[in-house]
Amino acid sequence: MTSNTTEKQKKPFWNKKQPKELTVDDITIVDNDMLKRAVGAAALGNAMEWFDFGVFSYLAVTIGKVFFADTSAAAQLIATFGTFAAAFLVRPLGGMVFGPLGDRYGRQKILAITMIMMAIGTFCIGLIPSYNSIGIMAPLLLLAARLLQGFSTGGEYGGAATFIAEYSTDKRRGFMGSFLEFGTLGGYLLGAGLVTGLTSVMPAQTMLDWGWRIPFFIAAPLGLFGLYVRLKLEETPAFQQHMEKQEALEHSKPRLGLFQMMHKYRAQMLKCIGLVLLFNVSNYMLTSYMPSYLTGILGLSELSSLILVMVVMFVMMPLTLFWGHWTDKVGRRPVIAAGALGLIILSIPCLMLIGSGSMWGVFFGLIILGFVHTCFSGTMPATLPALFTTDIRYSALAIGFNLSVSLFGGTTPLLTAWLVEKTHNLMIPAYYLMAAGAIGLITVFTLRETARKPLRGSTPAVATKAEALNLIKKLQRRNKKTDPKNATPQ
Repeated sequence: MTSNTTEKQKKPFWNKKQPKELTVDDITIVDNDMLKRAVGAAALGNAMEWFDFGVFSYLAVTIGKVFFADTSAAAQLIATFGTFAAAFLVRPLGGMVFGPLGDRYGRQKILAITMIMMAIGTFCIGLIPSYNSIGIMAPLLLLAARLLQGFSTGGEYGGAATFIAEYSTDKRRGFMGSFLEFGTLGGYLLGAGLVTGLTSVMPAQTMLDWGWRIPFFIAAPLGLFGLYVRLKLEETPAFQQHMEKQEALEHSKPRLGLFQMMHKYRAQMLKCIGLVLLFNVSNYMLTSYMPSYLTGILGLSELSSLILVMVVMFVMMPLTLFWGHWTDKVGRRPVIAAGALGLIILSIPCLMLIGSGSMWGVFFGLIILGFVHTCFSGTMPATLPALFTTDIRYSALAIGFNLSVSLFGGTTPLLTAWLVEKTHNLMIPAYYLMAAGAIGLITVFTLRETARKPLRGSTPAVATKAEALNLIKKLQRRNKKTDPKNATPQ
């Protein structure tokens, strides 16, 4: 991989106001094999995270019976989602710890640490005795394991999205980034499919006694494999360039403190929070709340509801890659705006279809919501890292992402379940989604388009030397048109 920069220039050489003679050494040429490995390793970590979410969501009713045995069915569901949401409270703390470490010591090292911590937290849930065995200690230990998961996950998504974005070429960053959410859906499907398979072959009492533990035990080998893959990777070209610049400057530029960074980049942070709110409210409503909504509120059989949501997830996987590819052509903003409008317009019709009780009605309602959500899952992994410069990208993204997830995403199942319980209004999920769509649409209008452009603070990234030469010629023609006196022929 070639990733050299010139030391003399103070502004990016592609800046129209400061044209200069260009060479191939001024452009990052991405090794395709390394890119594929980087995307696979990052997606694998996200799959590991969402394997746990799939298992936890699909076992919500069972977990409620195991750890909150002395309460009503509705209270068990709310308590389970409360434990689920509690992990999100510590995610910003994880982001504040792992983000700055990732910006200082490298993305690859921190992503290896978060991977093994997530695996340990998930594995430990399978070891916890039931409420009937040890009483109040059971839910407390469950909470402790979830907090460990939440803390490690605080450094996972921001690091993984940063890793893929910094490895990708400018022309295909949207498509490459969409594999991160492809891994999300794949991990969720693996967890949900495992629970569904166990539910279909095991008697209900056996599942309640010990069968529910099996999916959590599988986290250990998955985590070890993911750790091995991540340790084999090299650091991203953008981070290598950044460290070379830091060494050349002999640390003359002081590193921003956490609160200084949040103040200086507050506009970008607010945009990040708004986009993540849009993305994650629809995400957790569909993946975490809907299985329990179908079973506990609408009265569908547990197996039917599990299979329905799984089919929807399966359909969403290729759609996510489609939108990622399409944003590289038409831009990120139009696709995100279309998805936000979709939530505003279609949420009520979708919930009416789901509430009809008809299997086909439920299926089409979920499919439409899934289709809308892929407008976000296919675009956000490339959109969010582009908000920030290389030196603070991991920190800013980890903090902004996790603040928004903690406040709005992870609490979605809990608040929605509570509101439905209190109001007896089955359209609450639709109103929740519409509000998220409105906030997201406002945020989109504040964004600048980043598709097919270099990341902030990084050199352009291309796939081949020929593409680099073509880019040089294109920039020289533009410079000549802008200021013929400064254009230097190659």
